[in-house]
Amino acid sequence: MSGRAETGAAEIPEVTFPRAGLGLVVFFGTALAQLQIARLKYSGGGDWYNDPDAIPNLCREIQRRTNIVVATDEARVGLEDEKLFNYPFLFMTGHGNVSFSDAEVVRLRRFLEAGGFLYADDDYGMDESFRREMRRVLPQSELVELPFEHPIYHQVYDFPTGLPKIHEHEEGPPRGYGIFVGGRLAVFYTFNTNISDGWTAVTRD
Repeated sequence: MSGRAETGAAEIPEVTFPRAGLGLVVFFGTALAQLQIARLKYSGGGDWYNDPDAIPNLCREIQRRTNIVVATDEARVGLEDEKLFNYPFLFMTGHGNVSFSDAEVVRLRRFLEAGGFLYADDDYGMDESFRREMRRVLPQSELVELPFEHPIYHQVYDFPTGLPKIHEHEEGPPRGYGIFVGGRLAVFYTFNTNISDGWTAVTRD
């Protein structure tokens, strides 16, 4: 794979994130460097900016409960921003439609193939469009439901029966899905749970 490619807008830099799994550093409890979680901005009409205090609250709790060095402010980045590859951990949420341009599809694919990690939390209403766009980003990789035995459910805190249901949007159990790239969990997608609402609620409890 070529290290640089034209996307029609911004060039894709030569970059490879550490294979240690910075995307999962929050769950594995090992600090490799200061981590900053960046919220992904996207088009399509969905409210990508929903719950702006969720990430700062989460990061403060990470600092308090683990040895991870993490920035408590939230970065915000678009897929065509030059600073995209400065952030190995992307977070996205919202209630509505998600839409990526062709150039953004290429950029996100390169980000994930380089070792980046995307966590998406459906706040109700983005499921269909998120799945559609991820099929464009990684057409050879399937979004699969993760078994309860997966390590992501057993780091720092143990969730033997999977995800908690934070916000009751509809009936049915909460579900966690993943996309693997080269055997590594590159995308974690939570549905019918709305975990990020729980992060926001920390300041109200």
